[in-house]
Amino acid sequence: MPGLHVVGVDRDDGGVLRVTVESAVPVMGCPACGVVAHSHGRRTVALVDTPAFGAPTKLLWRKRTWECIESSCPMGVFTEQDPAVAGERSVLTTRACVWAIGQMRREHASVAGLARQLGVAWNTVWTAIGPLLAAKAADESRFHGVTTLGVDEHLWHHVSPRKRGPKELTGMVDLTPDKDGNIHARLLDLVPGRSGTVYKTWLKARGKKFRAGVEVATLDPFRGYKNAIDDQLDDATAVLDAFHIVKLGTSMVDDVRRRVQQDTQGHRGRSGDPLYGIRNVLRAGVEHLTERQHARLAAAFDADERHLAVEVAWQCAQRLRAVYHQETPQAGRALAIKVVDGFASCPIPEVARLGRTLKQWKDAFLAYFDTDGASNGGCEAVNGLIELHRRIARGFRNRENYRLRMLLIAGGLDPSPPPQL
Repeated sequence: MPGLHVVGVDRDDGGVLRVTVESAVPVMGCPACGVVAHSHGRRTVALVDTPAFGAPTKLLWRKRTWECIESSCPMGVFTEQDPAVAGERSVLTTRACVWAIGQMRREHASVAGLARQLGVAWNTVWTAIGPLLAAKAADESRFHGVTTLGVDEHLWHHVSPRKRGPKELTGMVDLTPDKDGNIHARLLDLVPGRSGTVYKTWLKARGKKFRAGVEVATLDPFRGYKNAIDDQLDDATAVLDAFHIVKLGTSMVDDVRRRVQQDTQGHRGRSGDPLYGIRNVLRAGVEHLTERQHARLAAAFDADERHLAVEVAWQCAQRLRAVYHQETPQAGRALAIKVVDGFASCPIPEVARLGRTLKQWKDAFLAYFDTDGASNGGCEAVNGLIELHRRIARGFRNRENYRLRMLLIAGGLDPSPPPQL
């Protein structure tokens, strides 16, 4: 630590490493009046430093005290302070705070694990680093430069909302590509609730400059988020996430299979039923199927003429999936237009319902091919990090602590790429 030198090192009976330090003798002026102060002795302050040699470390700082000799000065006796060593009234050194935040961000450490390594209580660690994270979260400059914005929701707890508030949180994610076209998804914020109003309020709070800079806004098929984008991001292109589009097609096939199963067998699928036996094969992409799986599909479809509806629904879902696997965006867009125009007139009710949904979302669906394949995939990656840290922490009870922890580990407070899993 600059300005300090070691005057003693030992270990106590518990194995804690104790390092005694002090500063060089300076000329100290009174912070109130500027008069050169006289030495008034020392007092030792114990601080928690980063672990060393596999043991918790205490820093014993022999602070110098000074006395102002100016009779009219109200300062009297004062003690030296050095923010580079530790903040005023802090238990952890500045270095320990930086280390703890880095361990949490880079090594997926829990606060409880950090407390064990430092030899202190959970509250001691969080009291030291919580305000630092809150200060970073309050800095609006971290929102600068966002041109592609994603939004997604997740559940942060599974208990009664009366105890911890709304279960749902809406997360905003920076999906802006770098100069090489790579996307390092960065969580920007987590706000309580899942509605268009929640998203709209957050966008409005960011200011006109932020909203004007957003060129692409990705989302899943939730009308509330789309309304917020239309209301607050006039110049942005809304893009419906490809994964969720394909998932709608897969869900449609499942719905048709279950209905035909009931119509033909009079009960839910059971072992030995032809349609029940291919339920997982129906969810796979046709290009991934083996010859044996193709044979199983053909046998199930031919088992009953009423299974034709399932075969047609499966072919429709594969056609929908194929729009994202064309050689060029132009070819994908052309096929997507055919899908939107054709599904709604299908006699199979589930396919027709999907067609109406796609027609309602047509602009956002086709925008995928005009934005170089913008998607909400980065939001799902961020959700994966969030789920990991929620398991590491064995759950959360305080929503603000949860927000700060997730902003830290998902890059909202640190623009560098998150650690690779």
